[in-house]
Amino acid sequence: MAGPSAKEARRPGAPSFLAAAVAVTMAMVGPPSTAAAGQEESSRVRAMTSSNWTLVLEGEWMLKFYAPWCPACLQTESEWETFAQNGEILDVSVGKVDVTQEPGLSGRFFVTTLPTIFHAKDGIFRRYRGPGIFKDLQDYILEKKWKAVEPVAGWKSPSSITMSGMAGLFSLSGWIRQLHNYFTGTLGIPIWGSYFIFVIATLMIGLILGLILVLLADCFCPPKPRDGIDQSELIEKEKEALIVEDLGISEGKKDLSDEEEEKDDLSEGEDDKEDVSEREEERSNSNDETSEDDSAVDEGSATEDAGNIPDQQLTDVEAESSVRQRKSHVADGEQ
Repeated sequence: MAGPSAKEARRPGAPSFLAAAVAVTMAMVGPPSTAAAGQEESSRVRAMTSSNWTLVLEGEWMLKFYAPWCPACLQTESEWETFAQNGEILDVSVGKVDVTQEPGLSGRFFVTTLPTIFHAKDGIFRRYRGPGIFKDLQDYILEKKWKAVEPVAGWKSPSSITMSGMAGLFSLSGWIRQLHNYFTGTLGIPIWGSYFIFVIATLMIGLILGLILVLLADCFCPPKPRDGIDQSELIEKEKEALIVEDLGISEGKKDLSDEEEEKDDLSEGEDDKEDVSEREEERSNSNDETSEDDSAVDEGSATEDAGNIPDQQLTDVEAESSVRQRKSHVADGEQ
């Protein structure tokens, strides 16, 4: 049975017991006087600056960023004051930041829209995105709706180093704007003249800072040899490198001389080859001549043999006839 009633009490629209007690207390106290209201305003709504903003890191806070020229901020100003008057009952501290007077603090919280409200609980920040009326702000604290809101990331937290640097940049921009207003308003310098002064100043500051950094680096961090090698070892290595270079140069000269000798040998070999080829040509020519002579001799001997053949045949016939005659004389004598 207790379940449904508890759920109804947790709904945003359902009034809680503490909210009812706050309403009864306000009714019993009644509206404060004008002087008391002024004192309450000064004591309840605390103006936060770059010097006291660290107070929001302890306890529970609701912090509003506004600008005097912002219409939405002016519309919710009375609601914020009413919420601050009940801050003691709600056990929450209420503060506000004028971004025109505290650009560094707006940069620390990275405020981009107005009005912007942050809830802080023991240094953990959450962005409040509800309406800026008293009842919604009261329910946000009483019902602890902030627990359902995701906290700001650690690197974007106002107390982080990143946002401290952002605060410095915003402070510098505010200082430059004030200086620009002084140049154009008080001194009567044209707007383009003020811009020109800022450009020259930026370049000069950059050059001076760069020179200082270079000098500091040379003084405190002198260049060291690579891999921790001593200067003497470096000198020895340089000498060895020079010796190696000299050896390489001498070897290169030797290689060049060897190449020249090889070229000479090749040229001499080519000359020898030419001589040999000439000799071979001479030998071939002489062989051709001898072969021609031999062929001529053979032809002559052949013709001589051909002329001697009839003479030999005649002598053979005569010898045969003489033999026949002798045989006939022998036969006659026997008879």
